[in-house]
Amino acid sequence: MVLKSFASPEWRLDKPIHTERPVRVICIGAGASGLQLAYKLQKHISGFSLTVYEKNPEVSGTWYENKYPGCACDVASHNYTWSFEPKTDWSGLYGTSQEIYTYFNNFADKYGLRQYIKPQHQVVGAKWTGSGWNVSIKDLTTGQTVNDTCDILVNAGGILNNWKWPDIPGLNKYKGTLLHTARWDESVDLKGKTVGLIGNGSSGIQLLPAIQPLAEKVTVFMRGPAWVSPWPGLEGRPYTDEEKRRFAEEPGHLLAYRRSVERGNNSILPVFFKGTDANNKARDVMLKMMKEKLAGHMELEEGLIPTTFALGCRRFTPGTGYLEALVQSNVQVVFSGVTELTEQGCKCADGSEHSVPDVLICATGFDASYRPRFPIVAGTKNLQDVWAQDPESYLGLAAAGFPNYLTILGPNSPIGTGPLLIGVEAQADYIVKMIDHWQTHNIRSFAPDAAAVRDFVAYKDQFMSKTVWADPCRSWYKSGSSRDKITALWPGSTLHYLEAIRQVRFEDWKFEYEGGNRFTYLGNGESQTETNPDADLAYYVREEDDDLPLARNKMTGIINKTGTVVGAEGTGEGRFFSGL
Repeated sequence: MVLKSFASPEWRLDKPIHTERPVRVICIGAGASGLQLAYKLQKHISGFSLTVYEKNPEVSGTWYENKYPGCACDVASHNYTWSFEPKTDWSGLYGTSQEIYTYFNNFADKYGLRQYIKPQHQVVGAKWTGSGWNVSIKDLTTGQTVNDTCDILVNAGGILNNWKWPDIPGLNKYKGTLLHTARWDESVDLKGKTVGLIGNGSSGIQLLPAIQPLAEKVTVFMRGPAWVSPWPGLEGRPYTDEEKRRFAEEPGHLLAYRRSVERGNNSILPVFFKGTDANNKARDVMLKMMKEKLAGHMELEEGLIPTTFALGCRRFTPGTGYLEALVQSNVQVVFSGVTELTEQGCKCADGSEHSVPDVLICATGFDASYRPRFPIVAGTKNLQDVWAQDPESYLGLAAAGFPNYLTILGPNSPIGTGPLLIGVEAQADYIVKMIDHWQTHNIRSFAPDAAAVRDFVAYKDQFMSKTVWADPCRSWYKSGSSRDKITALWPGSTLHYLEAIRQVRFEDWKFEYEGGNRFTYLGNGESQTETNPDADLAYYVREEDDDLPLARNKMTGIINKTGTVVGAEGTGEGRFFSGL
């Protein structure tokens, strides 16, 4: 290898080991994930410059966008918070979209995160230059496109905010008011109206109980069955004044409550394995509750209760009040997909036609395909093409062949087998570690090794084959038709994910270094300790050995003081089969 001259700036011989280089970061999206990344960078990284481009006028992402009646989170409110940032005044067991928007909005204000955010700026393209990213951004206030550059690009755009109209012919024919749950028009009055509601996913399940008492008639169009019912003890209800007082005033009470709920959230993985006692028992409980709430309406039981896929194949929602609304006299349920819109209503696959002349609501969800909404180009590859069918990520965090590009809630992240937001925190921590490594090791570029991605995907596919998600249901967890690969879910629990990414497996990454030599970070021979006037130059001298952990047990997080990691040798089936 031919070494560059010591005079070359890449050698950095004039500075101590691990000197931090300035780093420029662009983050796409100021929803929960983008805000968490900004918080973590501000807290842990020095010498950084950050811009968060957000297409909306406000922060909070999907919780800013979704304002339909009844919109709420299906996770208990006190546990849909950052682990370190409780909120004492939730109105009830499930937080409304407005409350959640306010929570993240207040979080941005409390920690001064707005200084990094450019609202109404939508990223429309990114191209790798060999040492950084050129990013194109559309200023939505002027319509002009501006350009920016960065060393590291983080996509925190989310998975449930790219809404779309259903692919139904005749959308432009309908003469009534056409609404989508993700673009709700709050000026529309549904009182006394004849309303159609397409969809029985999470949005439709939350919306119906809110509009049923207002409308003259609601016709609900369902393409398929769904498991819907609150779990015993988790029925949505408002908190009492006394509960709120105790949360706010009684030391330790809220923390104990949050941990109690979180323990339950972290114990659900066994339910998702096919044919297990846990899944069968949960199905029996859900079946009993659904039948009780459907109150003997056999046609609703036959159409709504799944028979061809197990509990959990589709994301089930608490659905407080939904089944009760379905049995009301002003609600008609059509168990057939809408195939065409007319001026006055809908034609369905079963040949029926239904008049809904006033308002038609599409609760048809989002494009959750993981295919980027804009070109992300590195060399000859566009991630839009690479991820068009089966998006394959490295642990939900990166894509092979796309250097210095990281994702939050990328493919196969922990979004359905335990708490979500702690997974976002863990991913932000991981990204901070990668940025710190880039700063302190004179790295030009990093990307996951393609072989590591292949090994992870092979492990993931084998794991998923044993779960209920492999059943033939329509679900945004999957990358296409009902029998395609599961691309949204992590192969394990959220706790499993926290342990999997707690430490960076640098052996899974490919690095290129400034100056072509990986040891230039060693600098001028001085340590960081020697350059710190407050440091103790004999910090390691002590009277007895301490109990500092050296290695982590893969199952429990307990440290093995021998310095070996159980299971690290592997089984010959790939790097992830033994470690995960």
